[in-house]
Amino acid sequence: MTSLHKLASRRPSPASPGGFIIVALLIIVALILGAIYTGVVLWANVPSIAAVTDYQPKIPLRVYTADHVLIGEFGEEHRDFVPVAQMPPLMVKALLSIEDKRFYEHGGIDWIRAMGAARSNLKGGFRQGGSTITMQVARNFFLSRDKLIARKATEVALAYKIEGALSKQQILDLYMNQIYLGQRAFGFSSAARTYFGKPLDALSIAEMAMLAGLPQNPARHNPVANPQAARARQQVVLKTMRDQDIISAPQYQAALAEHLRINARGQQFEVHAEYVAELARQAVYEQFKEDAYTRGIVVTTTIVSTDQDAAYKSLRRNVLAYDQRHGYRGPESRIDLPDKLEQRDDAIEEALQKRRSSDALLPAVVLAASPRLVRAVTVDGETVEISGAGLKFAAPGLAAGAKASLRLDAGAIIRVSRDKSGWAIVQLPQVAAAYVALDASTGAYRALVGGFDYNLQKFNHVTQAWRQPGSAFKPFLYSAALEKGYSPATEILDAPLDMPGEDAGKTWSPQNDDGVFDGKVTMRRALALSKNVPSVRLLRTLGVPYVHESLAKFGFDGARQPNNLTMALGTGAVTPLQMAGAYAVFANGGYRVQPYLIAKIVDARGAVIAEAKAPTPGRAEDRVIDARNAFITDSMLRDVTRYGTGADATRKLERRDIAGKTGTTSDAFDGWFAGYGAQQVGVAWMGYDEPRSLGGREFGATLAMPIWIDAMRAALAGKAQQERIEPEGVMRQDDDWIYAEYAGSTEFKGIDLEQAAPADPAPEPALAQP
Repeated sequence: MTSLHKLASRRPSPASPGGFIIVALLIIVALILGAIYTGVVLWANVPSIAAVTDYQPKIPLRVYTADHVLIGEFGEEHRDFVPVAQMPPLMVKALLSIEDKRFYEHGGIDWIRAMGAARSNLKGGFRQGGSTITMQVARNFFLSRDKLIARKATEVALAYKIEGALSKQQILDLYMNQIYLGQRAFGFSSAARTYFGKPLDALSIAEMAMLAGLPQNPARHNPVANPQAARARQQVVLKTMRDQDIISAPQYQAALAEHLRINARGQQFEVHAEYVAELARQAVYEQFKEDAYTRGIVVTTTIVSTDQDAAYKSLRRNVLAYDQRHGYRGPESRIDLPDKLEQRDDAIEEALQKRRSSDALLPAVVLAASPRLVRAVTVDGETVEISGAGLKFAAPGLAAGAKASLRLDAGAIIRVSRDKSGWAIVQLPQVAAAYVALDASTGAYRALVGGFDYNLQKFNHVTQAWRQPGSAFKPFLYSAALEKGYSPATEILDAPLDMPGEDAGKTWSPQNDDGVFDGKVTMRRALALSKNVPSVRLLRTLGVPYVHESLAKFGFDGARQPNNLTMALGTGAVTPLQMAGAYAVFANGGYRVQPYLIAKIVDARGAVIAEAKAPTPGRAEDRVIDARNAFITDSMLRDVTRYGTGADATRKLERRDIAGKTGTTSDAFDGWFAGYGAQQVGVAWMGYDEPRSLGGREFGATLAMPIWIDAMRAALAGKAQQERIEPEGVMRQDDDWIYAEYAGSTEFKGIDLEQAAPADPAPEPALAQP
C-alpha cells in the first residue's frame, strides 16, 4: 500500500508535458470507447430528429394596423422567424466567433475544442463545455443541459444525425431562431426588439456583440437583470471579433466606448393601441383557443397608425389638462425611509416596483422636499431634481401649512414627468375617457382608445361603458321631427315649462344649461345652442313612442332608452361605439354601417384564414333614413360647429365640412362630443367610472371636444373638404330647408307658440309737467 501511495504521489501533473500526454491518451481512449458506445448502443436509441427537419417554431399572435405597424403580440415565447440569409452578416459572424468559430469546418463536433474542454474538465469535474452550434441545437430540441456523460454521448449522436440531414444554413436558421435569450425572447430578431427596440438590421456592432454573448447563459448575461455581467460578456465577444479580424481596430474601440440604451420596460410598440390589440386577440382566441398563441397568426386591423397615434396622444393630453385644472390630490402613498443607505435603496425599489409607469408618468419616491426644490428617485433609478415651474402643480403640498393628505416630504410616492422644460410633478388622473373613429362609409375602425392607460385599467370604455349621452342625443330627436313635416325653420317656444307628474309624480321643470330663455327659437338654433326646453317641447309634440321607435334605425338599444320626456335630454344609456355608428348615418347620407375591426387573418405561411371585405358604400338595403333627412340634419349639425356649442371645432380645424354635437349630462357627470368630417366620424367621451360631477364649469365643449379636435386634426390632414349636394325633394322655405311635400303648409310653423306670454304693453308717453 505504501509503494502504491508513493507511486500515486509521483504521478505527473496535468499541466506538465507528461501530464498532457496522459490526458491526450485518455481523451483518445475515451473517444474510441465513446464512438463504440455511440455506434453500438446509442445510435439505435437516438431520438428521431423530425422536430428539426420539420421545424414548426412557436410564433406568437401578432396584431398590425392597416398600414402594417405592429401594435400587439401575444404568446409565452416572443419569436420572429428570420432566415439567416436575411440577417446582417455581422450578427452571424459575432455569434460564430464566440460560440463556434469552426462551424463551417466541422461535421457536427469540433474535436479541437472538445479536447480543450476535456482537458479543462479533467482538472476539476465537468465545468467547461465544448458544444458546437449543432450540438446546442440537439440539446435545445431534445435534451437537458445536465453535464452527464450519457447525455453528452446522445448529444454527439444527435449532432451527427442533424448534420447529415440539414445544411449548415438550415442549422443556423434553427439555432438563431430557437435559442432562448432571456426576457421571454426566443431567437435573435426577437431579442433585438426586446432589448433594444430595433430590428436586427438596425443594430450597432456593440449591440450585436451584446446579443451574441447571451446564449452561453441568458440569465447571467441578461443586460436588464445583470448589466455589469452583460457588459463584461459583451467585451469578451468584441475582443474575440477583433482577434478573428471580423472588425477593425477603430470599430473595436468605438464599440467598447458605445453607451447602450437597454429597454428595461419590456416589449413596447411604436403606436399605443392596446385596447385594439386586445379586441383582436379575443376574436382569434375564440376560434383557435391556445393555438392562437403559437401558430404565428397575423391579424391586420382597419386601424390607421397615424390616426391611432394622434387619438392616443390627444386623449392623454386633454385628460391630464382636465386633471390639472382640478388640483393636486397629494402623494399616491408614503414609505418610511431607513437611515442606512442600502436598506433605503431596497425600500425605495420595493415601493416603486409595485407601481407601473404610465407612459411618461413615472413613479418616484421623494428624498427631500422644500418649496423651491424636490429631489426624488424614479422607478428607473435616476435621481432627479424638480424646481421652478415643475413644482407649480404640487405647490399646495409644499406649503408650510399643507394638509397631511397633500404634504410632500421624504418618503412620499409621487409621479414625475419630463418635457423640454425639465422635470415636473404630475399625478395619475382619476377621470376616465374614450375616443373612437370610424370610416362613415364602411364602418371600419380608424382609431380606438378605450381609456387613459390599458395597463392600469383594461375596461374598454369605447365598447363597454354605458353612459348617458346628454345633448349629444338631440340630433336623433330633430331627425325624427323632419319626418313629421317640421323643418329647421320651425319656431319653438323657449320659455319656462312646468309639467306636473312628470318627475315621479312631482312637477318637472326642465332648464336650459345657460339659464336663459329666448322666447322663441327655430329648431336649427335650438340644436345649435343645445336648448333643453325647446327640445322637450318638440318631443312632447312628436310623441315619445314615435321617437323611441325611430331610434332603432340608428343602432340604439331601445331597452336602454327611457319612455318619457327626459329622452329629449339624453337620459338613456349608450356606448361611444354606438354613438359613432349612429352619427355615421348622418355623415354618409343615411346608411347604417356595422363597425368592424379585423380586415384579415393569415397563418404563419401567409395563407388567408379569414378576410373581411369592406361593404360597398351606399347600398339600398342599408338605407335607414331618407337622403333628405340626412342632408338637412347634417346642415343643422354644421351650424352647431359654426356658431353653436361646438364652434371651436370649425374654428380650430379651419374646415367648413365639420359637423357635430356637444353633450353634457345633468350635473356634468358626462362630457361628449360626436361629429364628423370628410367621411370620418369620431366620438369623444369623458367621465368618472363611479359617476360624479366633473365640475360646475365643465361641459362637453371643455371636456370631450378638445380630445376630438386634436385627434381629427391628424385624421383630416390632407383630405379634401366635403360639400353636401342637396338631394331631390327638398326646397327652401323661410330661408331654410324643408321636404318639398310640406312646403306651403302652415301646420308645422311653430310649437307651443300660443302659450307664449303676451308681450308687455308699450308704456304710455309721459305727460308734460306743468
